[in-house]
Amino acid sequence: MSRNHRWYTGAVAATCGAALAVGAGLTQPAAAQSPGVVFYAGAHQTGAATSVDLTSTECHNLAAPSASALNYAAVDVDVFFNADCRPGAPGSDGDLSFALGSLHTADFPYQAVSYRVRPMR
Repeated sequence: MSRNHRWYTGAVAATCGAALAVGAGLTQPAAAQSPGVVFYAGAHQTGAATSVDLTSTECHNLAAPSASALNYAAVDVDVFFNADCRPGAPGSDGDLSFALGSLHTADFPYQAVSYRVRPMR
């Protein structure tokens, strides 16, 4: 292998490594400023956002129905389609609810109207 070829290979590796380091550095602030748990008015985490109080494990009714959510917290969230954390399809009784796990996103089958934070054990 010629001396120039080794220099060229080393320069390419160094450039790629620097680009990866810069890319990783650019993504760090977003991870440090994670949103916790957020409900969104629209599907696929779009529209008006409502943040969740992670310190309360009581039932909470959302101010506006939500179509999707993002969970970047170390908690699980039980999502309900009726007010007051009552399970069932909208307007009916039943056992239907939605479990939004830690580090997950979701589009709900119905508009979410209440939730309860469940700390992970």
